[in-house]
Amino acid sequence: MKLTVYYDGQFWVGVIEVVNDGKLRAIRHLFGQEPKDSEIMHFVNNQLLPTLSHTEQERVCVKAKSKKLNPKRLQRQASKEMKNIGISTKAQKAIKQELEARKEKKKQLNRKQREKIKEQKYLIRKQKAKEKHRGK
Repeated sequence: MKLTVYYDGQFWVGVIEVVNDGKLRAIRHLFGQEPKDSEIMHFVNNQLLPTLSHTEQERVCVKAKSKKLNPKRLQRQASKEMKNIGISTKAQKAIKQELEARKEKKKQLNRKQREKIKEQKYLIRKQKAKEKHRGK
C-alpha cells in the first residue's frame, strides 16, 4: 500500500495505491488545503479502510517483482520515489476506470428514475381521463 500526497495546482490530493494478487487498485482522496502530518495520520488511521472498501472497480494488472533487492538499490529506489511528484500512470488508469464505472452506474440509475417518473405521469393522465368520463 502506498499513499502519495501532491499538489495538483488547485488542491492537495492523496492517491492510495494498493496491489493485491498482481492487481492495482488506486483511490483518489481530496485533502483541500495543505494537509498537516496529523491530518494525514488521522486519514490513514480512521478513513483509509472505509475509503478502500467503498470502491468497486476493475483492477489494473501489475507485474509483481519477487526478486530480492540489494539494499543500496532499494535505497536508491526509495529516494527516487520521494523525488517523484504525482502518481503513476497505472494508478491514473485505475482511477479513470473507477470514474467510468461510477458514471455508468449513475447513468443507469438516472434512466430508471426517468422511466419511473414517466410511468407515474402516464398513470395520472389515465386516471384523470377516467374521472372525466365517469359523470356522463
